[in-house]
Parts: sequence; C-alpha cells; structure tokens
Amino acid sequence: MKALKTEINDAMKTGKIVIGAKSVSRALLNSNPRLILVSSNCPDRIKEEIIYYSRLSKVPYKMLPNDSLELGSMCGRPFPILTLGVINEGESGILEIVRG
Repeated sequence: MKALKTEINDAMKTGKIVIGAKSVSRALLNSNPRLILVSSNCPDRIKEEIIYYSRLSKVPYKMLPNDSLELGSMCGRPFPILTLGVINEGESGILEIVRG
C-alpha cells in the first residue's frame, strides 16, 4: 500500500481530488470523477449511496483495505476520510495502480 500512498500524495499535489462522502456524491452527480476510493470502515448507508451513484455514472470505485484514519493519513490530513474522489489524477499513476 506504500505505492498507493505515494500516488494519492502525487494526485493531491498535481491533480484535483474531492474528499468526503458529500463532496464525492456531489461530484458523481455533477462532474464525473475518474475514480472513487472508499475506506474499509465506511458506514453501509454511505457506501451503498456512493456505489449506486458510481454505477449510474459509470465511474469505477475501489474498496480499500485501509480504514478512514489510514486514508486520512495517506492524504496528509489529520482526520479520517471515508471516501475520496479523483477528478483529475495530475502526474500520478493512481488510476493504473488501483485498476491493476
């Protein structure tokens, strides 16, 4: 997962990222992000909503093995992050690493 942390940091610096369930839901309805990341301890209600909107928008999503505190730490934030949306990956290779 160290590579994922590096790619998230690169995407945060050079691309455009939305953080949080409300922002990700709004992005899925309005601006079509390229990828959605969901933490392992995301509440079922929020997870189901994000997955539903992702499928409607045909946006890939990835369930991470990391919890929200680890995802927050990967993003360099001192708070938990349940969901993260990649609008523009910038100079990172996050799309390739997560897909595969």
